[in-house]
Amino acid sequence: MKKHRHILAEGVFTIAILLGVFCANLLLQAWFQTYTMTPMIFVLGVFLVSWRTQGYFWGIAASLISVLAVNWAFTYPYWAFDLISPECISSAVVMLIVSTMTGTLTTRLKKQEKLKAEAETERMRGNLLRAVSHDLRTPLTSIYGACSVMLENYDQLTAQKHRRMLQDVCADAQWLTRMVENLLSVTRVDADKVRLTKQPTVLEELIDALLIKFRKHYPQQQVIVTLPEEFAVIPMDGILIEQVLMNLLENAVFHAHGMTHLWLRVELKGGKARFTVEDDGCGIPPEKLDRLFTGLLESETPTDSSRSSMGIGLSVCRTIVKAHGSDIHAQNRPGGGAVFRFNLDIEEDHNVKQ
Repeated sequence: MKKHRHILAEGVFTIAILLGVFCANLLLQAWFQTYTMTPMIFVLGVFLVSWRTQGYFWGIAASLISVLAVNWAFTYPYWAFDLISPECISSAVVMLIVSTMTGTLTTRLKKQEKLKAEAETERMRGNLLRAVSHDLRTPLTSIYGACSVMLENYDQLTAQKHRRMLQDVCADAQWLTRMVENLLSVTRVDADKVRLTKQPTVLEELIDALLIKFRKHYPQQQVIVTLPEEFAVIPMDGILIEQVLMNLLENAVFHAHGMTHLWLRVELKGGKARFTVEDDGCGIPPEKLDRLFTGLLESETPTDSSRSSMGIGLSVCRTIVKAHGSDIHAQNRPGGGAVFRFNLDIEEDHNVKQ
């Protein structure tokens, strides 16, 4: 189905270019009484068609149609065909050469771009696997070590020690669950291939659900929330956007050393909802800002040995936000701390009513 639509779109584009070139030549003829520019304008049209379409078919078709159009409307005898004239034959040869050369060059360029994109995808997949392996190894080792100690020294350990080790195991298992959720989101969302099914989502309900989940996991951390006064309904995949915000809040808990305040703000400006997660912690080292969302950022001094990387979660955040047609950005606060921000359209292209 997509292939047929693509072919139809290229056909419509070819017809539009040729009609535009034909009309432009008629106007030049009416205004300036000259035919000297006619062949060059048709050659330009053939070049545009060959450049913007796949393969050789539409370029060669445009060449043949252009030759017929020049011979019929712009070569004596006018409004009649004279296909054996030297001008017609030379025009046909020139336009066919132009379309073939342009088609060859564009085909090669597109193949090179495709190979480059595939290589980049493979590189990112390899980087992601290495980063995931690094992140999963530590908590799994910790869980295995704690369970082994409890099994081998069950009678020697006090009840308090048992409880503390079980709490550590639960915390590590909880973190692994979040990691798996992030990885599942990466496999579910591909910003270049998958069109999300957005549903109108009430902003307050989304934030309430997010805060309930966050407070369940981190009851000691207060989040200062600021929402717009007006009622807001935003088209989105609510589960995925909730995961983005959860990742950002969790990263602040794990990595914003010295944090005393954590803010979550949503503002409505210019037809967009701006989501901001901000903290007053240690901030982000400037050399790490450029690769913050690549999935390869490892914290050198983690607050918790089982949660050593924030790169995977931020990479997932960027993937999800890009799938929603936007992007996510990070910067340091002037007074200390970090700011993460992304925008979502308040209305869909078909004007979702709010």
